[in-house]
Amino acid sequence: MKTLLLLLCLCTTSLLAQFPGAGGPPAIKGTIKGTVTDAQTGDPVEYATIVLLAADGATQINGTLTEPDGSFKLTDIPVGEYQIKASFIGYTEQTVAEVKTTKKSPDLELAPIALANDAVMLEGIEVTGEASLIENRIDKLVYNAEKDATNQGGDASDVLRKVPLLSVDLEGNVSLRGSSNLRILINGRPSTIFATSVADALKSIPSDQIKSVEVITTPSARYDGEGSGGIINIITKKKDAQGFTGTVNSSLGTRQNNFGLNVNALVGRFGINGGVNGFWSWKRDALIDFRRTDFGTSGPIRQLTQSGVNESGFFGANGNVGAFYDFNAYNSLNLSGRYNRFARSGEGITTGLIDTYGEGDNVSFSRFNDSENANSGFDGTLDYRRTFPDQPDRELILAFQVSGQDSRTDNIVDQTGELPIYQRDLINTNDGLNLEYTGQLDYVHPAGEKLKVETGVKTVIRRIDSDYRTQVKPNDGGTFTDSPQLTDLFLYDQDVYAAYLSANWTVNDNWGLVAGARYEATEIGGEFRSENPSFENSYQNFLPSIILSRKLSQFSNLKGSYNQRIQRPSLFYINPFTAISDPNSLQIGNPDLQPEVVDQYELAYNTYIKGVVINASVYYRGTKDLIESFLTIDDDGVASTTTFLNIGSSDTYGTNFFTSFTLWKKLQLRASINYGRYNGTGFVGGEQLERSADLISGNGGGSYKFSDKLRADFFVFGRGPQQTLQGSNPSFSIYGVGLNYDLSERTSVGLRIITPFSEDKVFASSLRGDDFEQESSFTIPFRSFGVNFSHKFGAIDFKAQNRRSRVRNDDQKEGEGNQQF
Repeated sequence: MKTLLLLLCLCTTSLLAQFPGAGGPPAIKGTIKGTVTDAQTGDPVEYATIVLLAADGATQINGTLTEPDGSFKLTDIPVGEYQIKASFIGYTEQTVAEVKTTKKSPDLELAPIALANDAVMLEGIEVTGEASLIENRIDKLVYNAEKDATNQGGDASDVLRKVPLLSVDLEGNVSLRGSSNLRILINGRPSTIFATSVADALKSIPSDQIKSVEVITTPSARYDGEGSGGIINIITKKKDAQGFTGTVNSSLGTRQNNFGLNVNALVGRFGINGGVNGFWSWKRDALIDFRRTDFGTSGPIRQLTQSGVNESGFFGANGNVGAFYDFNAYNSLNLSGRYNRFARSGEGITTGLIDTYGEGDNVSFSRFNDSENANSGFDGTLDYRRTFPDQPDRELILAFQVSGQDSRTDNIVDQTGELPIYQRDLINTNDGLNLEYTGQLDYVHPAGEKLKVETGVKTVIRRIDSDYRTQVKPNDGGTFTDSPQLTDLFLYDQDVYAAYLSANWTVNDNWGLVAGARYEATEIGGEFRSENPSFENSYQNFLPSIILSRKLSQFSNLKGSYNQRIQRPSLFYINPFTAISDPNSLQIGNPDLQPEVVDQYELAYNTYIKGVVINASVYYRGTKDLIESFLTIDDDGVASTTTFLNIGSSDTYGTNFFTSFTLWKKLQLRASINYGRYNGTGFVGGEQLERSADLISGNGGGSYKFSDKLRADFFVFGRGPQQTLQGSNPSFSIYGVGLNYDLSERTSVGLRIITPFSEDKVFASSLRGDDFEQESSFTIPFRSFGVNFSHKFGAIDFKAQNRRSRVRNDDQKEGEGNQQF
């Protein structure tokens, strides 16, 4: 491993030695503007497709859609000669030849492009473009969240439910094609706020902050080896503004509320931006029902039932700051920081009964719970970016990042019952600290007009502490003392060293190839304050990837891909802390987990036909050393313990379909459906496990434009039960509508309604083992109404900048939400 890393470092050093000085003029780019009109009426044609082609008309360079006033703008266009094609359903396509920009005049405004009506109609219904709510790109799918009014007043989990290919349950746990082994990035960089609970982290990001969501199903070698199911990149509304701008957002509803302030400023070559946001929920009651039946050789021997009401709520806040400085056209520094905090609390009373089926007296008990969970995290990133005057696509980036997360869990359990075990009271706490240090060097080198080479090295150092304690009082007359088995300090280290090489080759006008490989070495160590034995582990992975693309027409392509990825367990899965909110159902992490190894194949087809976007794909995913939860009945015959195991292997194959289109120029519609077949096998404690199940999810939605000021957006989402070798987790569905009215160019108000015809929702799950059956459900109020307000102030002349951090620690299996069943 060290030899390979040394060789790659020497290669990179050799490349750097060839760098020219910083002198010379920058590459000149400009803007091409124009308008599209109806040749007969002179009215503007909105959402017409604009395509910028090379001078010979064979290669697509850029593209966009016209605005409601018929205008369009193509930015960052290198000087040269081009053609422009304008098209729209019901009109004859027009081509503008000899479009030329020069170094002296890089900006060009075209004469109006008039489209003649060709009367192409479909049963009297005109089909037009999607206005860029969903973008299908060659390497990713992009959902432009800021264009959807139903996103106002929610959080990031609400936004992700509307993204094609994704599934999000009630708690905010995310899966892609049935796999929860995902890596979630914020503005292209990782965050330790996702280490403990993805669900809680998503709730800490208001939906009003999100600009778009990128879904990458087949990451190339330049991405970290983890995130076997794919990568989700959440892009927030950060822009570099000319002058000073700001936005105030607020939302008040029956379930959730938030407030946010964001500002941006640019002075010369220096820019700064920042924001603060807060959000909170009203208290709500959840009804809990639980039943587990234990079996002997001749039938049921015992049944445990529990029911009760738990009242819970949450509060959170986040802040971000960013700054950059351009030394000149080729050298710049970018500094960014983010802080998040999320806390939830709950309390309730549960009553229970143990029925021994006539073998003895039944046992009844009751339990009062008071719990608080809080997580706070920060990220700080510094990037140096170097570009070159002779080759605009040549780039060197050196990046450093430090991240941290501090978590606190407090559970108080006060019990009353007929047996000594149900007379005990407990205080259960855990203080967790997760620190992460990253250094990364990336270099992109264009080797001619058709080949681009990417290479880099990276180191991630993780230091994780978990200080957990459980105090037990035997009865109301006793005193609290530490439980030695449930009290300890766990220190966990994980170091990752990586190097990659990737090539992007445009074979010809129709064929493209991205191929590469990534090498990762992982070193793990753990020790305890007590006499529990320490441990060490290390493993190496060589991870190939290849993407082959075939252009079928101007707007259609076919893509085939293969990659191998791994999934390291994060703190959520390895932490040996035993969370005790229900002494009958315990959960504990497993420090001995090995990473999953995943082989993934995909064949995808994208097309754009007369304003209709179509994306279809088939895939196969094979997983070894599969990490799943596993429940066992304890020796006392009452309590159960859930932990995480490398339980076996699984094969999942399936298909996805997505489409979007517009009717009558006012109604935009989109729909996505995902189907997968899960086949898992495992062998645990002498028990052979096998399970096959269907994985189905889908979402749909759209918008209707009543006028230039008033728009309605609507959505629906549904997901079937998620499967494991022992059973299934709850299904989930949600639907809603939002109204948005622009009082002015800077001020808008809106209304958001979620499940107006369903006051409550029931979520049920089931597990099966050789000696037990378990059913659980919880019911919560779900219907909600809310109003929102947004106002922009200051200058509004924005220009996009490529200042996203290159640090991407997309390499761990993230924790799921703290589900309360």
